[in-house]
Amino acid sequence: MTSSSVAPRFVMAVTISTASSFVSQPQPSISSCLKMSDKPEIEVVPQPSQEFLEKKGVFNWGTWGCAASKFPWTYDSNESCYLLQGKVSVTPSDGRKEVTFGKGDFVTFPAGMSCTWDVTEAVEKHFMFF
Repeated sequence: MTSSSVAPRFVMAVTISTASSFVSQPQPSISSCLKMSDKPEIEVVPQPSQEFLEKKGVFNWGTWGCAASKFPWTYDSNESCYLLQGKVSVTPSDGRKEVTFGKGDFVTFPAGMSCTWDVTEAVEKHFMFF
């Protein structure tokens, strides 16, 4: 290298954590990372604010309800819903995480997911497919 040439510089950012953060945080396996990254999970927003619901237009959506029951369901498109009453556990058939939600929760289901709805308390909800 001549005196007029400049050696390239490399900058590396390093995050330092305490040893306890590594011990208390279980690390996901490679297979669970792949599962999480290739299929969206059911999203639950527990007890959202009135402002959140109004911005989404929830109170102008259709309504649907059912008695306590258990049934299979497949989502052809995304669905968001807001539970006015009831309690439900939804178990995806493809290994995604089971979720339980109830009155006052806002939930979004991904398109293409097949699951089982276990309605433990009669449900009434506002819903929108998109």
